[in-house]
Amino acid sequence: MSTRNHCLDVLRRHGQEHLAAFWDELGPNEQESLAAQIDSIDFALVDRLFHGGAGVGDVRALADRATEPPAFRLGSERNRYKPAEARRRGEDALAAGEVAVLIVAGGQGTRLGFDHPKGMFPIGPVSGKTLFQLHTEKVLALSRRYGKPVPLCLMTSPATHEKTVEFFLRHGRFGLPEDDFFIFRQGTMPAVDARTGQVLLADRGQIALSPDGHGGMLAAIQRSGTLDALRARGFKQLFYLQVDNPLVEIGSPEFLGYHLLSGSEMTTQVVRKQSPKDRVGNVVQVDGRLHVIEYSDLPGDVAERRGPDGSLLVWAGSIAVHAMDLAFLERMAGAAEGLPFHVAHKKVPYVDSSGRRVEPAEPNAVKFERFIFDLLPSARNAIVVEVDPQRHFAPLKNAPGQGRDTPETVQAQMVALYRDWLQQAGASVAEGVPVEISPLFAMDADELARKIAPGTRIVEATYLA
Repeated sequence: MSTRNHCLDVLRRHGQEHLAAFWDELGPNEQESLAAQIDSIDFALVDRLFHGGAGVGDVRALADRATEPPAFRLGSERNRYKPAEARRRGEDALAAGEVAVLIVAGGQGTRLGFDHPKGMFPIGPVSGKTLFQLHTEKVLALSRRYGKPVPLCLMTSPATHEKTVEFFLRHGRFGLPEDDFFIFRQGTMPAVDARTGQVLLADRGQIALSPDGHGGMLAAIQRSGTLDALRARGFKQLFYLQVDNPLVEIGSPEFLGYHLLSGSEMTTQVVRKQSPKDRVGNVVQVDGRLHVIEYSDLPGDVAERRGPDGSLLVWAGSIAVHAMDLAFLERMAGAAEGLPFHVAHKKVPYVDSSGRRVEPAEPNAVKFERFIFDLLPSARNAIVVEVDPQRHFAPLKNAPGQGRDTPETVQAQMVALYRDWLQQAGASVAEGVPVEISPLFAMDADELARKIAPGTRIVEATYLA
């Protein structure tokens, strides 16, 4: 059977013949590419998802039974373990070489007005370092402090993979040894017309494909061989973060310590919500298991529930920083395809039946994504750890001048943190003066205090490297 006939046979079975409508206009390489795209798509799954097979079930019923998650709260005397005890346990794991780091980096900088992978955005308030460099230097500093390799695993998307690989090669992985650098790309899912369920064409020979969400990490880390490689080298824990938050304390010993002392298979960093409608995932406990309910799915009356002291009962907002037991990931990898898909309604440009490109003004398509937090209900002893958002959470989302989560607001938080470290070390910083501290110079205030003289005065923009 010819390639064309094979493709048509596959497409007819699922009512998607339109994907080959321009076959005869394509060159041989374009035909080969389109055939590969068609063979990569599970059309039966797409059809099932479109007709109601996506989502995590009855969110209302889940929310009605939600209670507060088991948590380590900031400054609480009721925590099972003290911060110093947790730090010691986390440091033991780092010193034993048991911790690897994974950064999800599939996003483009489109919302930032930046035509490159988001990780390449220059965010250093004085140095101009990119997000990629800042995170990699934190991993390298962690390895140097504890005298053990700390591998960096980077998950890209088809849209960012080639540029990301080239960027890291051009910069010599910012000093990270080649053996400790793993890069792999996540999978894709087709976008479908929101009315008909037909898969969209982005061009005459290109199906409209998009990344399958950060939950695609589980399948991708297994498919790439990275999970097996980490386990073979004796790594036991994975510290997970998203590339757009430069304030993450990568490999935080205290966070890892709570995770390990609790026997948790998956632990999540959270911040205390300031209002019921904060745009963060809500971590709750239902029937003894942790779940995340998206802010858009949380019923208003549930969001407003308060305890006797007036505090929100649904208080724990996820910031997408996790610690995961690699044995747990290995166990769940066999069920990677079992993670539920979520539906997102988006504007997706497409080619119509006449070959004309259409730029929709309103959402016209459905995309399907998996979320990594859907592993939580399967994790034994899962817990949350509260962190201070001013010191740990500054997501870079929006273009300059667009309110919150912009380069200006993120850099302001970074500078505030570094100023605080300097003041704890006995230095003074003149008002309005930007400061930045390389993680290779100091990873925290205690290390900084050992490296600068008390009474140091900073009166101009300063980068300590």
